[in-house]
Amino acid sequence: MLKVLVSGCLGGAPLRFNATGVPVSSAIWQRWTSEGRLVSLCPELAVGFPVPRPPAEIVGGSAADVIDGRAQVHESSGRDVTELFQAAAQRALDRALQAGVGLAVLVDGSPTCGSTYIHDGTFTGVTVAGRGVAAEALRRRGIPVFAHDDLDRAAATLAELERRRPGGS
Repeated sequence: MLKVLVSGCLGGAPLRFNATGVPVSSAIWQRWTSEGRLVSLCPELAVGFPVPRPPAEIVGGSAADVIDGRAQVHESSGRDVTELFQAAAQRALDRALQAGVGLAVLVDGSPTCGSTYIHDGTFTGVTVAGRGVAAEALRRRGIPVFAHDDLDRAAATLAELERRRPGGS
């Protein structure tokens, strides 16, 4: 059975930068929970960020640029936290590979977990199409990443991955 890596704040745990969680009300989520598929991880907490913590945004490029050392991640104070975000991405990837994850469902908008949009690096609330650093690292390794509000597509992809898997699920 393939597992699903999920952002630690999904399901309501108050782990986000502002000490909030993201509730998930879905039959798919409930089924995955009962099947023991969910592998919950907050990459930022895994590398030592506290709760609450200052907001952070990718500055000067994309998540791919952060991984490749061409862009940075800054907190709203201006503090450069690029190395911690790179480490958080690696921690998420390591956990996914160790747990036998088939795909990831991550909270959108985050500089770590965003899968369809992130903030634009100006700390003004403006969002742009893009991925967070951990989402980018997972995709680079061939692990599909879905936003937390796209569970139908995630479930369909997971079912297809299990059908194609040698020996089934």
